[in-house]
Amino acid sequence: MAKSSQGQVQASRPAHHPNLVLFVLCLAAFMASLDVFIVNVAFEDIGHDFRVQLSDLSWILNAYTIIYAALLVPAGRIADRFGRKGAFMVGLGLFTAASAACAATDGVWWLVAFRGVQSVGAALLTPASLGLVIGAAPAEHRTRSVRIWAASGAFAAALGPVIGGLLVEASWRWVFLVNVPVGVAALVATAVIVPRMRIEAAKQLPDALGAMLLIVAIGALTLGLVQGTDWGWTDPRILAAWAVTLVALCGFLISSSRHSAPVIDAALLRVRTFTWSNVTALLFSVPFAAALLANILWLQQIWHYSAVRTGFAVAGGPALVPPFTLLAHRLAHRIPIGWIVAVGSVMYGASTLYTSLTVTAHPNYATSILPSLLLGGAGVGFALPAILSSATTDLQPAQSATGSAIVNMSRQLGTALGVSIFVAIVGNPVGYQAAHSVFQHAWWTLAAVGVVAAVAAPAMTPKSRGTASSAPAQAVSEDKAGSPT
Repeated sequence: MAKSSQGQVQASRPAHHPNLVLFVLCLAAFMASLDVFIVNVAFEDIGHDFRVQLSDLSWILNAYTIIYAALLVPAGRIADRFGRKGAFMVGLGLFTAASAACAATDGVWWLVAFRGVQSVGAALLTPASLGLVIGAAPAEHRTRSVRIWAASGAFAAALGPVIGGLLVEASWRWVFLVNVPVGVAALVATAVIVPRMRIEAAKQLPDALGAMLLIVAIGALTLGLVQGTDWGWTDPRILAAWAVTLVALCGFLISSSRHSAPVIDAALLRVRTFTWSNVTALLFSVPFAAALLANILWLQQIWHYSAVRTGFAVAGGPALVPPFTLLAHRLAHRIPIGWIVAVGSVMYGASTLYTSLTVTAHPNYATSILPSLLLGGAGVGFALPAILSSATTDLQPAQSATGSAIVNMSRQLGTALGVSIFVAIVGNPVGYQAAHSVFQHAWWTLAAVGVVAAVAAPAMTPKSRGTASSAPAQAVSEDKAGSPT
């Protein structure tokens, strides 16, 4: 048992082999992150089956990311109060059952609804799994374990289209059905080998109203962006969406200021490193999510690649994420981490700009898409893991867990906004010339957002000039001083 003035972390029994526990927990976190992007390559097949346009299909992604983002922090506090293992298993079971429902659905809006249920399960299992990783790892290996856990989620997001492409070759339903046997196996393994633990001092329930208002605010904003092209930007429904966004956002801020356990604690935002890490995470995630979708749609709809060929075509980018993550970690001992993230952001923005300048109606993969993917993958390796691991460096140990959940929330909100902005720009073009024009506008916009992320990134450098490994080292200390979310 580890004690502090903040609370106590209790494990019901010694853990089995720590590496085995880590594998099970990372597997579930990998699944949750994978499902953010795995459906990208399935869009064409789903749209063909249900006869719907891109603006409708985008909700398959956005319903997941919006709800997932808003519930991450409250779900972490629920796990602390009622027990992390129980919360993890409930989340994993819900995620697995919703995956089966997604595979069996016969309409796009039912699919969107079940994706929302999936995201609730993902929001429960993700912070609970991090708390279990921290509690189960030996003290001398905690930093390494947290880093592996974080890397599994980042790598899953990048690898999603590759796995999705292979599965869609059989049927788009396998994109969801594959989660079922993996989820069941992870549930059994968790029940057998993962120890129970809870925070004795975690008594407060989270701000559920604030979380719901955040979902409404981001959902209404997304609705306005996605449907603006189809409905018209001055349509009363779009104007109503903007109004709902503003009212819900104001309600969220009021609820957060009055609740004792808000989704976002105002005190955290007074820490410069944390605030700018969240800004950078949101900005970087906009082009990261949108460019991935843009490249896949270009390969499938303009060059007429199959889903499996598309999946392998984009594999070059994810392949460069791990080595450049390692390189960024080594460079961080000599270069401020914010500047490394800035370089990664510029690289990713440059990759989208390169694509816009080189793609043609005829497939020129080796000279256009591939170089762009490689440059973008290197940028992701430099930027994304460093953002996630450095955000909490200057926070107090007891704040690190909540801070980590919030920066992941910012990342997911950036994903939803990126997809929405892309859909708003592209619309439903007819013919190559129209498609080429709107895709170019989208790629240039994403490049501009990448540059803005680069401008914001230097401000996230910790006062201690912490490296990419500093945050995990600090994050694990809440096993002694607080509540890992």
